[in-house]
Amino acid sequence: MEIYEALIKDHRKLQGLLDRLVTMSDADESQRAKILEQVRDELVPHSRAEEAVFYNSMREIDMTKAMAWHGYEEHMMAETLLRSLQAADKIDAGWTVIANKLRDALNHHIEEEESEMIPAAKQLFTREEAVVMADVFEKMKPEVREEGFMQTTLDMVANMMPTRLAASLRTFTMNPK
Repeated sequence: MEIYEALIKDHRKLQGLLDRLVTMSDADESQRAKILEQVRDELVPHSRAEEAVFYNSMREIDMTKAMAWHGYEEHMMAETLLRSLQAADKIDAGWTVIANKLRDALNHHIEEEESEMIPAAKQLFTREEAVVMADVFEKMKPEVREEGFMQTTLDMVANMMPTRLAASLRTFTMNPK
């Protein structure tokens, strides 16, 4: 499998989960909590692995650097909405409005990624590179899924840093003195 198929597969799964979430009634609290947890367990690992593997490869190339940075911005926005949704769900305060915003933001992001980034990447990377990226991407997601909020946030910051500095941040956060 190439990275493109792996990304699209995840996109469809997330879209399905978000469609289910926004159509739920307020009475389905326990089911809503389960789906919200699934959204988190799919979105955050997908985002961190995509940034580390796909975006960081694209940002090394001048013609796709801006696309990669735009993707990072949209990941930050989606995760902010996700955290807001998690809080709103806990206190039952307008979660449906936030769920719809999250779904709309992710649908927009997915559309841009699939219509602009992926076609550009297919022109830049060999099939072998795309296969290696998919393998690394799939191996990273379970590791990220086990991390807590603070670590995944630090991973996001590290993914946006220049490679030489990101390694230092990761070493420091794993071995703080």
